[in-house]
Amino acid sequence: MRISLIISRFLVGVLFIISGLIKANDTIGFSYKLAEYFEVFGMEWLSAFALLIAVSICVFEILLGTMLLIGSRIKFVSWSLLLMIVFFTFLTFFSAYFNKVTDCGCFGDALKLTPWQSFTKDMVLLFFILLLFKSQNKIQSLFTKKAENKINLLTLLLSCYFVWHTYSHLPAKDFRPYAIGENIPEGMLIPKDAKQDIIEDIWYYEINGETQQFTTEQEPWKIEGAKYVDRKTKLIEKGYEPPIHDFSISKDEVDITDSILSAKKAYLVIAYNIKKTNVEASKKLTDLYLACEKKGITFVALSASSDELIDVFRHENNIMFPYNFTDETTLKTIVRSNPGLVKIEEGTIRGKWHFNDFPSIEKLTK
Repeated sequence: MRISLIISRFLVGVLFIISGLIKANDTIGFSYKLAEYFEVFGMEWLSAFALLIAVSICVFEILLGTMLLIGSRIKFVSWSLLLMIVFFTFLTFFSAYFNKVTDCGCFGDALKLTPWQSFTKDMVLLFFILLLFKSQNKIQSLFTKKAENKINLLTLLLSCYFVWHTYSHLPAKDFRPYAIGENIPEGMLIPKDAKQDIIEDIWYYEINGETQQFTTEQEPWKIEGAKYVDRKTKLIEKGYEPPIHDFSISKDEVDITDSILSAKKAYLVIAYNIKKTNVEASKKLTDLYLACEKKGITFVALSASSDELIDVFRHENNIMFPYNFTDETTLKTIVRSNPGLVKIEEGTIRGKWHFNDFPSIEKLTK
């Protein structure tokens, strides 16, 4: 029993710390995932607090994992772990059973789990946490109360600092397909032997006044007197999807993706939502736009906002460069900054900057 308790304590503690750190590395991305859940459960009003909730969960997971490992305040830790894992198990089961959220975001972009894999992981964790909960009186602290308090406070402060740093700059480690060094065109390629989607058509025909459903093999159109009502396509099994599958740039409804990706050197300004973009940082980019024009460097600003909103924003803030359209989800994935700056050379990402870290014009156009 003692060995199983030690293993459970170590496994759960380390896993919560790792999970918290990975999400803290990209709290903005985690907040997007929480917003998905809020939408699924009809709680869109919570989306305004998604980032705050994301930060709280990250810090709390790291703190709980640390407290469990050192044996601090075990009753509080046991109850917290149990309530959290029961809640998360319900979420992952709901997502898996109803196929609502395809990635739980438990480990950010570092490790993608299918809904059923996430549920299985939570069930295993639930087993270990129940063991800890049942044996909480047997868990001894490794330090004195004074030392515990110092470790807990230090963990809390370091966790908060890490979250603030990655939010105010960029994630310390970029696990997305748009990381520095990745080639966008290569990320869009589909291997010749790639697995294809397996789909099934469901046909709805009215027979003798009653609507019935049929498979394609049943050929309902051959049934005498059958009247077509509807057809729905059901995804049976997802095929291969390239890491980058939704990257495109359009200018006045004309696709200019290839010309941008083939440029010897180009700067992409990323502003997924023009109403939420940092105004002062956007104004500074005008100088970069003029310098790039002078030196023949490709400069393109990307946004998912409407032309009307962009025109108002440019007029009110004297922004000289135009914006082109790219999907909002894609822009959010490319860089966790609004605006953000990305440098590409023949489709390969060579640099990414948060608006708090924009280099000098001289350095960028050197």
